[in-house]
Amino acid sequence: MRKLFSSLLFRIALAIALGIILGNVLPDSVARVFMTFNGVFSQFLGFMIPLIIIGLVTPAISEIGKGSGKLLLLTVAIAYADTSFAALMGYGVGEWLFPSLVASTESMAQVAKPEDLQPYFTVSIPPLLDVMNALVLSFIMGLGISYGQLQTLRNCFIEMKDVVAGVIAKAIIPLLPLYIFGIFLSMTNSGQVLRIVTIFAYIILVIFALHIIILLYAYTIAGLTTKRNPLRLLGTMLPAYLTALGTSSSAATIPVTFAQTLKNKVSEGIAGFVVPLCATIHMPGSAMKISCCALTICLINGMPHDFATFLHFTLMLGIVMVAAPGVPGGCIMAALAPLASILGFDTEAQALMIALYIAMDSFGTACNVTSDGAIAIVVDKINPNRSLGFLCVVRQREIL
Repeated sequence: MRKLFSSLLFRIALAIALGIILGNVLPDSVARVFMTFNGVFSQFLGFMIPLIIIGLVTPAISEIGKGSGKLLLLTVAIAYADTSFAALMGYGVGEWLFPSLVASTESMAQVAKPEDLQPYFTVSIPPLLDVMNALVLSFIMGLGISYGQLQTLRNCFIEMKDVVAGVIAKAIIPLLPLYIFGIFLSMTNSGQVLRIVTIFAYIILVIFALHIIILLYAYTIAGLTTKRNPLRLLGTMLPAYLTALGTSSSAATIPVTFAQTLKNKVSEGIAGFVVPLCATIHMPGSAMKISCCALTICLINGMPHDFATFLHFTLMLGIVMVAAPGVPGGCIMAALAPLASILGFDTEAQALMIALYIAMDSFGTACNVTSDGAIAIVVDKINPNRSLGFLCVVRQREIL
């Protein structure tokens, strides 16, 4: 029971349920207390987003510079292409299915109250940098550290990453359920919650189906490359899928992913290099999930969602998500930057994204790590250098 109550997914689900139940019960004077908290927390979250980008993306980019030349470039290129393609696939399927769904639920929205709940007071916490400045600074510093082998500066950013990760783990994540409770309390009070819940229940089913499609096309490509049965290759990786489903952690699943990849006849050196590296840079399931949810929120709020905008968003998403592993809710936290700067999401939209993402976190992680095995098969087939056995232990120590 204690483990259940400590689960972030359970606490967010409970917050959503209580927000829906109490939205029309709590007197406005009490509800405004939660609106006041939400106003302060949203300012704090906005202040932290540029720091999250600098603290997580900079050391991640600097560490990618470690590797074995062409093999590193080959693996990174395949992982980035697959992550971006999965996100665009989510957008394409969403553009096909979601508009009619959103339109069909418009009648569910009740008449909103004349005045939304207002906080008792507000606190302004302006960020030190805007999101795009933080992204550019992160890329410059990360690449500079990598190419210049600036160990002192690297250590500084690694320590900054520890501070940022601590703030996420000790402040942002614990307070998220209360923040999301306030969001759903407000939506219930304004008569929008039934529509939102109905839409997202459908979206979750679509996203789960797309996870299966991602795994099927990944292992179909691996099977065609090696002239082997793709379903058998995928079946061998099932223990890794189930482990990730239970742990919700790419890093914790590395040993299982590595062992099952070897069973698919990938050389030990390639598996030892590709599997830990892809645990940090290859996120097709997570990127697709974020893309689908972002498109849904754009449709609900009447925001721009043309292909050019989402192409820009997905290409940037594939880059910033290298910062995700090892940080609680890392993928969605890293994604807050392009969500805000490219799609124009405000703090309420970001809170909905966080709630949706965490509700499906295990499935996205399982899709990510299982498809890592497909990349290892492809890289092993097309890479001529087999003398990389020593990298297995090195890369696993770096990630873990």
